[in-house]
Amino acid sequence: MTRSILLGVGLAGAVMAAWRIVSRIKPLPCPPWLSWMLENPLTRGMNADLLIKRAGLKRGMRVLDAGCGAGRITVPAATMVGETGEVIALDIQPAMLEMTRNRVKAAGLENVRYMLVPLGENMIPENRFDRAFLVTVLGEIPDRLAAMKEIAASLKPGGILSVTEMLPDPHYQSIRTVRLLAHQAGLVETRVFGNTMIYTLNLRKPIPAG
Repeated sequence: MTRSILLGVGLAGAVMAAWRIVSRIKPLPCPPWLSWMLENPLTRGMNADLLIKRAGLKRGMRVLDAGCGAGRITVPAATMVGETGEVIALDIQPAMLEMTRNRVKAAGLENVRYMLVPLGENMIPENRFDRAFLVTVLGEIPDRLAAMKEIAASLKPGGILSVTEMLPDPHYQSIRTVRLLAHQAGLVETRVFGNTMIYTLNLRKPIPAG
């Protein structure tokens, strides 16, 4: 590693540790000025192209990027689904959505829409999406089960919610926790990638019989 990379890793680790302490007192969404942490050498296992591949995105799909942050997943997802597809970038922080807008504009994309709403309050349209992403977001939500149920309802039958978690994220949710929430929301596990440190869990909305 070069000196600059080592310094970056050390700084990221220190910031994550401090944020973890604060978040134990009160769950807080990642502030915009910390969005760079998801794009440093510690997070290679969360490469956007890798997560998109795991979710099985295809041209023409409708995608929900729930808790989109600065648009790290939004832009490559919108590129993958193409002009016939659509991505909804949802976040609770205006500054994060503005960062996503700028990123989308710089990429020359026109198939992204934006929602400034919290998760878990039934404000997402139902039976609309082929895929949904929750990338290091679940632990930041006050009512995680309500959020999981809302996203499940927003998926088309057979649609997939792809949940990714990473240590040492202060809001890290274990595979066991996500599995329990998914079961309560009526979602079925289809595949798990990675390990307990960095993993992706794919959850499918069942197709009604008959």
